[in-house]
Amino acid sequence: MDYDDVCVLVPTYNEAETIGEVVADFRSAGFDDVLVVDGGSEDGTDDIADEHGARVVYQSGSGKGQAVREGVREHVDREYVLMLDGDATYRVEDAETMLEPLLEGDAEHVIGNRFADLREGAMTRFNQFGNRIINRGFSIVHGENYGDILSGYRAFTRESFLQMTLSSDGFGVETEMAVECAKRNVPTAVVPISYLPRPSGSDTNLRPIRDGGIIFLELYRRAKTNNPLFYFGSLGVLSTVTGLVIAAYVLVDWLTRGISHEVLAVVAGFGIIVGVQLLMFGVLADLILALHRETLQEIDRLDE
Repeated sequence: MDYDDVCVLVPTYNEAETIGEVVADFRSAGFDDVLVVDGGSEDGTDDIADEHGARVVYQSGSGKGQAVREGVREHVDREYVLMLDGDATYRVEDAETMLEPLLEGDAEHVIGNRFADLREGAMTRFNQFGNRIINRGFSIVHGENYGDILSGYRAFTRESFLQMTLSSDGFGVETEMAVECAKRNVPTAVVPISYLPRPSGSDTNLRPIRDGGIIFLELYRRAKTNNPLFYFGSLGVLSTVTGLVIAAYVLVDWLTRGISHEVLAVVAGFGIIVGVQLLMFGVLADLILALHRETLQEIDRLDE
């Protein structure tokens, strides 16, 4: 397979133990453009990557998301991008599988499904559980099943990436990319890959609870424009149910003890009214979004 149009993008931060192996493997496999975006490593990651033949640039900010955005927009000039972490958990042997849907024109974005071959010790049970919950939540909210939206092994066209609206600076970038693919109807393929345990002496930059919380919030926030019925509907249900519970308490206390709670009654009424309005707004926003999508599809058919 010809890789002349492919740039291998590796965002890194303190990956001195593994970055040399990663760069060397991809260079040996025929990738002549391995771009390492360094986030200010303090362990010599940049020097090791350079020694093994990578093109090293330094991001202006911090975080994986910022590194990926800046790397693609400012330092990649090839048509295709193969993105992976610098921790040696992804295999160069899977690169051809990742790139095949792009090079054959079957997709513009490819996600490597780590659960197809999850090696022993590669992911804790806690992280496996969290990943599956997040993937399930994504499919419910955004209507697509991409199998493993948190996978760091991605392949995509530079053009499709530049059309995405991405703002996450940390590990939420994979979630944002998945949401943008669903939102913009980017042809997306999911392929099986292997996921290896980190080599001994290599420390992860991922903080499961903190980063998992950020990812959940990002999924929910992005639902506002991709699934407004879920976003506003869930808020509406919460407000309505809260109002009804307070109203029930006020009513029971008044009937049984003759005590009136005027302030709580006002709060209950306010919660119910706001909740119903949010539900109605969610329905209207969903109808508008559906109409907008139908209009865009009709325009695409006319252009063809």
